Amino acid sequence: MAAVRNVHERVIEAPAGAVGALLDRLSAADDPIFPTPAWPRMRLDGPLAVGADGGHGPIRYRVTAYEPGRRVRFDTPPGGGLDGYHELTVAPLGAERCRVRHVLECEARGILRLQWACAIRHIHDTMVEEIFDNIDRAAAGGIARPVRWSPWVRLLHRLGWARPRPIPIPAAAQLIRTFLDHPDYEDAYRMELLPGMPRDPAAWTPILRDAFPVLAQADGELLLDVNTAGLTARASILVDEHYVTLSTAVKADSLRARLYWGAVKRVHPFMARTMLRRAHRALALAAPSAGERNRAATGRASAPGSPAAPWGGCSGE
Repeated sequence: MAAVRNVHERVIEAPAGAVGALLDRLSAADDPIFPTPAWPRMRLDGPLAVGADGGHGPIRYRVTAYEPGRRVRFDTPPGGGLDGYHELTVAPLGAERCRVRHVLECEARGILRLQWACAIRHIHDTMVEEIFDNIDRAAAGGIARPVRWSPWVRLLHRLGWARPRPIPIPAAAQLIRTFLDHPDYEDAYRMELLPGMPRDPAAWTPILRDAFPVLAQADGELLLDVNTAGLTARASILVDEHYVTLSTAVKADSLRARLYWGAVKRVHPFMARTMLRRAHRALALAAPSAGERNRAATGRASAPGSPAAPWGGCSGE
């Protein structure tokens, strides 16, 4: 067992009341400071209040203390390997400045001791500094030098990015059902849409590397002609309120097409999942930060030279 104490703090050139108001929106649909979509969003099973359960990604916690505009504390569940708490506080430093402080104290047990040292600490440090960057963007008008990801964090991020889940072709994917009756093969994979990610299916066409013709677009669905080697094939990109779904339907009408599909069918699921995951991550990294989205929503301009990307201008690759 190893004791962990990790502290970050930053002076923000904005009143404590303005920063505290941002703190109060943690986990809300319009959360202005948690660094999503570059990282999994914070979710709670109710409004920010004592007793609310939730977490972000695989990290679980419960709100155990909350002073609106000043302090929120999250305790991790016992037996999870990192037993302790993390706390975010806002303290005034006069009328127009304040200090934001994040403290993590826990006991690292078992394999979590090694994971903390090798991976979790690096991700944690980056995410906390991105929270501070978003506070600067939302409350102080921008930030000249946002946190940059180290090569190690970029690698961990790439390896840990969410993976598509197989599902039946959604009922809402009407175009792919209409344009290809009784296919010999069909599949679909979906991923969650995070705050700030594009809802226009046309933004997701890089999923398919080649310039396939667009056959139709309606009701959040884009249909592409992906015919090849005699196959009649369609791909559908469906974007709804919560998910992006990549669906494929194939019909092999000739001997040549059946032979080709017999060879390709084994690798197609891997290729489809890989393309969707790559596009999902790329669009998440290119999306405006939570702080930038907040400033856009409130109609206030960012400070000159303040980048929008939550990853501080690095490629994420």
